[in-house]
Amino acid sequence: MIMKKKKYNGSAHPPSKKKYKPSKKFRSRKPTSKSGAEASEEKGIRLNKYIANAGICSRREADQLIETGVVKVNGKIVQSMGFRVQPADRVVVEGQKIKSEPIVYVLLNKPKDHITTSKDPGNRKTVMHLAQSVSPFRLYPIGRLERNATGLILLTNDGYLTQKMTNNAFKIKQIYHLRLDKNLKSADRKKLQDGIIIDGFKIMAQEVSYLEGKPKSEIGLEMWHIKSNVIRKLFKTLDYDLIKIDRVNFGGLVKKKLNRGNARLLKADEIKFLKMQIQSS
Repeated sequence: MIMKKKKYNGSAHPPSKKKYKPSKKFRSRKPTSKSGAEASEEKGIRLNKYIANAGICSRREADQLIETGVVKVNGKIVQSMGFRVQPADRVVVEGQKIKSEPIVYVLLNKPKDHITTSKDPGNRKTVMHLAQSVSPFRLYPIGRLERNATGLILLTNDGYLTQKMTNNAFKIKQIYHLRLDKNLKSADRKKLQDGIIIDGFKIMAQEVSYLEGKPKSEIGLEMWHIKSNVIRKLFKTLDYDLIKIDRVNFGGLVKKKLNRGNARLLKADEIKFLKMQIQSS
């Protein structure tokens, strides 16, 4: 026999309307306030980031320094990865006091008559004077250019990036606009691409091209990680004098809308691109 489910018909015993109450162990708990010491600890900056921001290494390398016990905070060795540095703390790495600063990347279009150095004993004009217009921090130049050469230079206080990009093993694309004292012969153009011995090393150009609409004394030269004085030696070997050296591309960075003598901060995507090049090298 099949029983039919009865519907509520308004009798004296309606269905229960009691609300469900979870047991105590499932009830949400109100967040407890942390002690003053814990709150202060969270306000600081992680030790590895502090060290990296001082421009001496990457965060990964900072972790290794912490693990090896060469990092002291207020005179005590710290080996905890979660340690946070407070504004008044004194941090020493391998016996040297360090100071954390925001990491800055500056692109400069260098004019003539400026030295590519952090400081000049003769008080000559340096690229640092020009970079101060966009950053108050002490920066280091990457991609040196001789005094009378012009074009792009990168300046930063990122020690890890500087170390990688100035390493001879690191291949960074550089494109120069050159003006010679005479037209470049096709045979000499081939020699540049095949390689020329300079100071005991074979120097090869990745590409040598004549510029459209220009005389053959003006050329484009693509090289990997080379100083402008070496370029001068290359052409001197082939009996050419360089009238103009202008770097128009440095590691994929270009001087579009960056007038001679001006500097600007790199954009986030430009910084990311540079770091990708380092990781792939």
